[in-house]
Amino acid sequence: MRWRAIGIAAGAAVLVALLGSTLTDLGAWYQNLREPSWKPPDAAFGLVWTVIFSLTALAGYLAWCAEPKESGRQLIVGMFSINGFLNICWSLVFFKLRRPDWALVEVGFLWFSILVLMFMVMRRSFSASLLLLPYLGWVGIAAALNYQVVVLNGPFA
Repeated sequence: MRWRAIGIAAGAAVLVALLGSTLTDLGAWYQNLREPSWKPPDAAFGLVWTVIFSLTALAGYLAWCAEPKESGRQLIVGMFSINGFLNICWSLVFFKLRRPDWALVEVGFLWFSILVLMFMVMRRSFSASLLLLPYLGWVGIAAALNYQVVVLNGPFA
């Protein structure tokens, strides 16, 4: 049963990462955006997201294993699913719809969903909650970067 849970957590993380990456278009529109000087290089994003998705999958697995009730496990899966959906939606809104202004609103929901996940899993697995800290921090940095893109390039239509 534990190996199945590990496989599901890892598979879900890979699915979210793949869907998000297929929506990420670094073509001419993106290259022409003015960006703040402190933006990390584009090459860093893949590495950082790989680490974050790995930690998130591990956090989901630990929280799921620590929850004795089936209803609690379903809630954990549901909250991680909502978070994954919000993660994918940000890429869709920013890159495909080319609306960094709307993505700035959406990233707030994404950040909040991570915070909710952290508090929800903390009651069963403090380690799982800590594993989500890099995700919360990185999305906070992404939100600040998103804000700067809006300020430097807006309005968007």
